[in-house]
Amino acid sequence: MRILVLSSLFPSSVRPQAGLFVRERMFRVAKHADLEVVSPVPWFPGQGLLRLVKPGYRPQPAALEEQNGIKVHFPRFLSLPMLGRRFDAWMMARCCRRLIKKLHRHKAIDLIDSHFTYPDGLAATQLAKMLGCPVTITLRGTELSHSRDPSRCKQLLKAWQAADKLICVSDSLRQLAISLGAPAEKLVVVGNGIDTEKFKALNKAEARHSLGIDEDARVLVTVGGLVPRKGFHRVIDCIPTLLKSHPKLIYLVVGGASAEGNYEPQLRKQVQNLDLEEQVRFMGPLPPDKLSLPLSAADVFVLSTANEGWANVILEAMACGTPVVATDVGGNAEVVRQPDTGTIVPFDDHQALSGALGSALAHAWQTQMIVDYAADNHWDKRVTQLIAIFAQLTQERR
Repeated sequence: MRILVLSSLFPSSVRPQAGLFVRERMFRVAKHADLEVVSPVPWFPGQGLLRLVKPGYRPQPAALEEQNGIKVHFPRFLSLPMLGRRFDAWMMARCCRRLIKKLHRHKAIDLIDSHFTYPDGLAATQLAKMLGCPVTITLRGTELSHSRDPSRCKQLLKAWQAADKLICVSDSLRQLAISLGAPAEKLVVVGNGIDTEKFKALNKAEARHSLGIDEDARVLVTVGGLVPRKGFHRVIDCIPTLLKSHPKLIYLVVGGASAEGNYEPQLRKQVQNLDLEEQVRFMGPLPPDKLSLPLSAADVFVLSTANEGWANVILEAMACGTPVVATDVGGNAEVVRQPDTGTIVPFDDHQALSGALGSALAHAWQTQMIVDYAADNHWDKRVTQLIAIFAQLTQERR
């Protein structure tokens, strides 16, 4: 099979942390198929002037990069933010058409695999119709916020009806799509996986020594983009209460600015106002192969997020032997399914979050049990499912 991946969220030299979960999945698929990636980049005339006041606004990668021997194209498409990006799907398809026709002439594309329903998935259905090939859309969580906008919801439905298969990273997304009118027979759940070679439990004492943390301290950690949705501020609000029982508490904040924005100045101000400079450590963004260190040093991983499709970072923490406290949104409860691996709490419930963190810090967790649970969600299982789906669709079309 020759598969074209269409995803506007994909790592590049200028945004190395963007869409890592898409690359993790598809580069494993590439072991079983011929893969090429098209990652459209939003652009409009004069866009560079905005970087004078917003330095990180829409960085522009080179038109072509090679990653692990796979070609990744970054074509520009016209996207005007002042119009609410309502034309992004149409513009994305139009601006990618010439490139994708060229790729198809060079070697016929058997299937387009797109990620996120809007705008990528809707654009992919238009491009697949042009090529006469099947198309899949992976629902990853943005569909929930889009569904609250009636006009955007219509675009979701249009994409779902035109796609050949809808791959949901969690059952909660499958149920959401069905409730909005998506064809149930097209929906299948294939969660994200975990690379247990990259994420593994390190010696806790050594990990703490490397980070300058006392062995007898209690440590929380969160990894993610520093944006309000991820809920770092909710965890910080719990720290004054937790310090009463755990006076040597440390909270590791791992992450930086993302496409959603940069909430770091507000978080630092919150820490200063609460006089928590000694407890909260901003570590900045780390590449995946460096995350095992803070995850292994921690006693509890916490994700007080407002929305997730499937938070892969939860499995990454578990692979390092770290239990999880996460909010009951998206697919979080589907990842933290067993009480031996962590706790699920209601979203935006300060008392519930604070209580769960206090209990988790005091609990004697079975590290190996948590590691084994994560290993049971290895990427190999997910890729086997995906290859079967892709092969069936291409065979049916032929």
